[in-house]
Amino acid sequence: MKHDLLIVAAVIGLLIPTAASAGVAGFAIVNGVGKDIGAMSIRRVGSGQWQPLGASPAAGKSASVSFSDPDCAFDLRATLAGGATVTWSGVNLCDVKLVTLRRNDAGLAWVDYD
Repeated sequence: MKHDLLIVAAVIGLLIPTAASAGVAGFAIVNGVGKDIGAMSIRRVGSGQWQPLGASPAAGKSASVSFSDPDCAFDLRATLAGGATVTWSGVNLCDVKLVTLRRNDAGLAWVDYD
């Protein structure tokens, strides 16, 4: 009986995701928008609380971000040279090491993941 309980507990342990496998544990941002970024901020999707991100890479450059959070989905906001503000919504920061921020001439914003 004890043996059967151990097997069941082991199987359940394999099926339940651990907290260590989820969440954000640092990443790098590449500025692919064509303009320098003056400031960046981040918030969890659905929240209203923007926090400074501490990274503002120049056009074509990258910056490392030391950021840790148990969630995965975030909005990123950047103030570009010239004053325009761009928001990238629903950015998945789990299991990524490099996020390239993109924006076309019409103002459409997206990210590429590496």
